[in-house]
Amino acid sequence: MVDITHKSSTLRIAMAQATVKVSKQETINAINDDLVPKGNVFAMSKAAGLLAVKKTPELLPDCHPMPIEFTGIEYAINGLEITIVFTVKTIYKTGVEVEAMHGASIVALNMYDMLKPIDKGIEIQQIKLLEKRGGKTDFKKDLEPAIKAAVVVCSDTIAAGKKEDKAGKAIIAKLEAVGVTITDYQVIPDEKDLIQEKTNTYQSSGLDLIIFTGGTGLSPRDVTPESLQPLLQRSVPGIEEAIRSYGQSRTPYAMLSRSTAGMIGNTLVLALPGSTKGATESMDAIFPAALHIFKVAQGARHD
Repeated sequence: MVDITHKSSTLRIAMAQATVKVSKQETINAINDDLVPKGNVFAMSKAAGLLAVKKTPELLPDCHPMPIEFTGIEYAINGLEITIVFTVKTIYKTGVEVEAMHGASIVALNMYDMLKPIDKGIEIQQIKLLEKRGGKTDFKKDLEPAIKAAVVVCSDTIAAGKKEDKAGKAIIAKLEAVGVTITDYQVIPDEKDLIQEKTNTYQSSGLDLIIFTGGTGLSPRDVTPESLQPLLQRSVPGIEEAIRSYGQSRTPYAMLSRSTAGMIGNTLVLALPGSTKGATESMDAIFPAALHIFKVAQGARHD
């Protein structure tokens, strides 16, 4: 199956539709009057749909097992057509559109099975996805003007040329994937004065986002949080909590990270772990949702 361990659980909703067309009005009458020999068509088909959703990962090899937290089935009769709308909800790492379509198709097939003794002209005409919501794509917003960012690697060894930077480049790749423009990329040693100088220079130039990677641990040379905190005008503790919560579910050492987030004016400043894995997971934890902060800031400027 596709690896979804890097994803975060969010509310996922999918709605699918199937259409069953009968060949005569007498069939519709029998359904409405509960005279179909095999039983109540709507009730039994609903039960079949509920079972189908739960069985989806057993039938589709690449489908992830997941908790199904809501299933809704609605019917509408229009002439000789019966429309089935099937809704599935969960809070999980991946979507439920396949489950919704599977449920709708089984509801339609069960209706076909129940009605075929009284109507030989039944057709299942259409099964389609109507809507899906949830996941990162719902939180990726088009931002005007485009968000501009700088990425700074804080590392004595990388600055001295003794090691290659991977964390900073991983952060850049993540930012570019969500439409952020990178205006500068620097590697500096773990020096408080340099970190503060870079922060002030970028912020005064009007950059929207400054990300530091490295120096968030507890070694004597890890000074990035201490360097940034005196400059921050407002902290954003929710971002810090999201980073640590995401990391903690993957390694117990995440609790030792001192990732920092805050605002200087309308500039968001982040300090992320210096390991490639830590930086990547931190970006997965908060982007693209963190970009919403600029929508809020832009709205405030327009008020």
